[in-house]
Amino acid sequence: MNKPDTSRFRRTATSRGLTVVALVACLLAGGQTIRAASWHGIEPLKSRRADVERELGQPVQQELSATNSLNFKVAGGMVTVTFVDAKFVQTKKLAPDVEGTVLLIVLRHDNSSDTPESLALANKSGFSREEKAGIIVFYNQKDGITYTFINGRLKTTRYAAATEQLLRAQRG
Repeated sequence: MNKPDTSRFRRTATSRGLTVVALVACLLAGGQTIRAASWHGIEPLKSRRADVERELGQPVQQELSATNSLNFKVAGGMVTVTFVDAKFVQTKKLAPDVEGTVLLIVLRHDNSSDTPESLALANKSGFSREEKAGIIVFYNQKDGITYTFINGRLKTTRYAAATEQLLRAQRG
């Protein structure tokens, strides 16, 4: 008795299965939220002043400065948090609901012992390096993080919106 040829059926089923797997993978990847580098749960273009104060306590000064920023004393240094203002929203053509969110977090390290080597920045994907007169800067625009080293020691860490996140916040 002759067996029916099922090889064509198996190839079609396998092809359909692979197509479904590829489609699900694309949907999952497309549905991921683009996030900037965050610090202590504070995230650029997401967190607001209340979130910052809940995490860091009361600022050194109570009113926003002329630069639309607040300073906070933290263990190891000072943190300056700058907020998105109406002018920035207009200039960058952002959605209006972005106004009032965190634009930038800058940590000024008083006595950090971190070096580019201890943070393994030379081998980290996505980081570029610039050096001039004893100042070394490693930055990753895609993720929105910048490290500045003076005389080999970490002096500032900056967290900003990721490039993709800023593009998505723009009005269509």
